[in-house]
Amino acid sequence: MTDTSSKYSDFEGLRERAVALRREGLSRRQIRDRLYIDNNDILNRLLQGEPAPEWTKRPRAKDGLRAKARELRLQGMTYDQIQVELGCSKGSISLWVRDLPTPPRRTTTEQAKLAGRLRWEHELAVRDIERQKTKAAAADEIGTLSDRELFFVGVALYWAEGTKDKPYDRRENVTFVNSDPGVIEVYLAWLRLLEVAPERICYRLMIHETADVETAKLYWAELIGVDVSVFQKTTLKKHNPKTVRKNTGENYRGCLVIRVAQGAELYRRIEGWWHGIVDETRSLLR
Repeated sequence: MTDTSSKYSDFEGLRERAVALRREGLSRRQIRDRLYIDNNDILNRLLQGEPAPEWTKRPRAKDGLRAKARELRLQGMTYDQIQVELGCSKGSISLWVRDLPTPPRRTTTEQAKLAGRLRWEHELAVRDIERQKTKAAAADEIGTLSDRELFFVGVALYWAEGTKDKPYDRRENVTFVNSDPGVIEVYLAWLRLLEVAPERICYRLMIHETADVETAKLYWAELIGVDVSVFQKTTLKKHNPKTVRKNTGENYRGCLVIRVAQGAELYRRIEGWWHGIVDETRSLLR
C-alpha cells in the first residue's frame, strides 16, 4: 500500500506527463508502458478529459446504424419504428438516441401513415435491387460484340433514329439526332466500322434556348472526344409558354446532331441494308 502511494505521490506531475504523451498521439497502452503505470484506475484519472488520438479509434460495424438511428429519431420515429426500419435491438437504439429529445406522440392515423410509408420505401428499395440485378445479368449476356453484330445494330439504329428519304421530300443525307449518350457512342462506333473518315463527320447541338448551351456543348465534346470548336452553329428551340417542359435540370443537355458530309451514297447503302434485313426477316416468318 505504501509502495503504491509513494509511486503515485506526485499525481499532478504524473498527470502532466501523461497528458503530454496523449497529445503527442500515444495510445493508453503506450502511455502505461512509458510511465510504468500498472493501475487502470490511476491511468483513467491521469487521462481524464483527454480524447483518444484518431488512429486509435477503430471503426465499428454499427457506426452506420447508429447514425441512421439518430437521423430517424430526429424525424420523429419511435423505438419500435426504428427497430423495424434498421433491424437492430431496441436496447441498442436506446443507447444511441437517448440524448435526443423525445418526439411528440403521433395520432393513430399519423402512425399508420408513417408505417405505410416506411413499408412502401422498403418495397421500392427491394424492387430497385431486383431491377438492377436483372439489368446487370442481361448486360452480361451480350458478351463480346462482333463487327457483324455491330453492323446490324447500327443499320437498325439509324433506320429508327436517322433522317430518311421520302418521295415527297428527297433527303439522301446521313443525319442522326439523339439525346442518349449511349446511343451516340454506339452510332459513332458504327460509323468507324463503316470507315467513314472523321473529317466527314459534322457535329451540332440542338437544345432549348433556356438551357446552359456552353455546358452542354462541353459535355458532348468530351463524350465523343472532339474539341468543342468543331461544333457547327447551335440550333435553339424556342420556348413555348403553353408547354410544360419535363426535359429540364442539370442533366438536360439537348440533342447531338451528327451529319456525314457527302453522304448520299452512304444513305442509299443504309436504306438497301435495311430492306435486306426486312426481306430476310420475312423469309423466316414464311
